[in-house]
Amino acid sequence: MRVLVAEDNPVTRKLLQRSLERRDYEVTVAVDGTEARQILLGNDAPKLAILDWIMPGIDGVEICRELRQRASASYIYTLLLTSKARREDLLKGLEAGADDYLVKPIDPLELQARLRSGLRILALQDQLIAARDAMREQATRDALTGVWNRRAALEILDRDFHRARRLHEPLVVIMLDLDHFKRINDTRGHPGGDAVLMEVVRRALAVLRPYDSLGRYGGEEFMVIAPGCDAQSGLDLAERLRESVVASPIPLAPDSLSVTLSLGVASLADDPTPESLVHRADKALYSAKNAGRNRYAMA
Repeated sequence: MRVLVAEDNPVTRKLLQRSLERRDYEVTVAVDGTEARQILLGNDAPKLAILDWIMPGIDGVEICRELRQRASASYIYTLLLTSKARREDLLKGLEAGADDYLVKPIDPLELQARLRSGLRILALQDQLIAARDAMREQATRDALTGVWNRRAALEILDRDFHRARRLHEPLVVIMLDLDHFKRINDTRGHPGGDAVLMEVVRRALAVLRPYDSLGRYGGEEFMVIAPGCDAQSGLDLAERLRESVVASPIPLAPDSLSVTLSLGVASLADDPTPESLVHRADKALYSAKNAGRNRYAMA
């Protein structure tokens, strides 16, 4: 664990550094408050900071106050070093945002005990961030295939639609649907149907550009959002998507299964809303199905 030691007294600074390094901390030192502030407000700041209360440039209390005022997901646990022992002084430091304090002269054992408390707090914060990110992922991703769910895909479309309008750039939406998917579920069961959906998604993602978006619109229907893609490029992309699925059978115990796609392509025109663009792509999809499936149609 990296820890910042900000102390203008060279003797105290060296003693702290040696004590921490003996406990396998990676120590970064600052000789005054200005240097400490620059390190802690940087992109790769240590998560533990030991700050002298009174330093040249800016004092430790003011650094704590700045850290707590900034909007950042990365919490820095701060420990103030002080010669002040009055209750009102210590409360001032804690109210400024310090997590703990030590009164000089420093007892190395007490320092280690208080740092262990800091490590526990940081570990809890990491767990909370991981849980938050997992919940966010669950809220935006389709549980089976891992692509965007319908709500997230529509939010992406709304963003790309208005950006394309503002910058006068092309945009394509492709609706794709697995042909006769009910028959697959009926003959291979839902686990077989799920396996087919996941393989189709894998093949589709291999075709798409990094900045294209793929979302599960519902059941076996998916939506591709392709920013910067004009009508002809959209048709070419639709054919590559279709070919990626029909080129080879999908392995499915005890043998394999040939699957086809129907696709509807809509290029941004005078659509007043993102929903209008999706509606046109959906109509084109049903035109492709009515024309015999395993093909694409342009809105």
